[in-house]
Amino acid sequence: MRNRITEMFGIEIPIFGFTHKPEVAIEITNAGGMGALAASYYQPEELEKILTDMDAKTGGRPYCIDVLFANRVGQVVPMSERLKALPKAHVDFVEKVLDDAGIPSLPPEVEAEMLREKPPGHGHTEEGVLEVLEIVVRHPQARFVLSAMGAPPAYVVDRLHSRGIKVGAMAGSAEHARKHVEAGCDLVVAQGSEAGGHTGVISSMVLWPEVVDAIAPIPVLAAGGVGSGRHIAAAFALGCEGVWCGTIWLGASESELTPEMRKKFIAAKSQDAIQRKYDTGKPLRVLRSKWTDAWDAPDAPEPLPLASQKLLVAPALKRLELANAVDYMGYISGQIVGRIKKEQRISEIMSEMIADYENALTRLAQ
Repeated sequence: MRNRITEMFGIEIPIFGFTHKPEVAIEITNAGGMGALAASYYQPEELEKILTDMDAKTGGRPYCIDVLFANRVGQVVPMSERLKALPKAHVDFVEKVLDDAGIPSLPPEVEAEMLREKPPGHGHTEEGVLEVLEIVVRHPQARFVLSAMGAPPAYVVDRLHSRGIKVGAMAGSAEHARKHVEAGCDLVVAQGSEAGGHTGVISSMVLWPEVVDAIAPIPVLAAGGVGSGRHIAAAFALGCEGVWCGTIWLGASESELTPEMRKKFIAAKSQDAIQRKYDTGKPLRVLRSKWTDAWDAPDAPEPLPLASQKLLVAPALKRLELANAVDYMGYISGQIVGRIKKEQRISEIMSEMIADYENALTRLAQ
């Protein structure tokens, strides 16, 4: 598995693990890969504490920070202005869905906390990302920054390069990948439509070699439907030099999911991971739930654009979380969810992926 990517970052295996939970990033990093922490949702002081803890627990190993440079965000509105900024019909629809389901209202202290936090969508803006990067550059082990929703501005790339930080971006097409290279990115993550989170429409099998050919000799990581060593071998065969995985870690005991949600993921089939716009206003692959079913109903309104849709649903998603309303909770999920069959530790998943990769190479040699 040693190649340009492992040499670039000084890691043992080119497996990059995306996660919202610092503990998962730490485990992946310590297993020889590179944990990639989604950082745009944290308050600056909270992120400082998290990265300090990651530094202490990863033994000098490098890790990645994932940010959200979105090309089009729309107007970011504070939670205090929410009712004035949103169409009443949309607000009424969301309230009715939750009230009909018997979901309790938010406690006053939680509402007050949401008012103090970053406005929904702020983490997608250039200003929001720069706030994150101000923290990131203080931590030398944060050796890689990936832009997940668009090409980072060239001046940001130059600034990160001056601090010895490699920069990458996620692409859903060859055209996106070329823009990332023009901005100065060191590598590109080619993410097929099977992936969880915000995705394009081109499947991994088609996309990976297209991106490899479009930006050669820039290295490419394969994302979208990766959850085994066979997938890694396939990615290498198509010209990629590493993989970017997210959903496969959600079945782990260390993941951010509650035990009830983890059981839901273990029981899910690949076709249960559906692509909708209901949570952010952009196409987002999530696990189907009664929440997505409500938005699929004929009488449901059309989703608003980013960041208005995030502003609309933020209180609702918090209510569902506090109520532990598992039937209404979906969470980000790629189609590889169908491969999650049991709860495991991160270290076990990593070991199985490496062994499966070696077995795949043996079968090919025969």
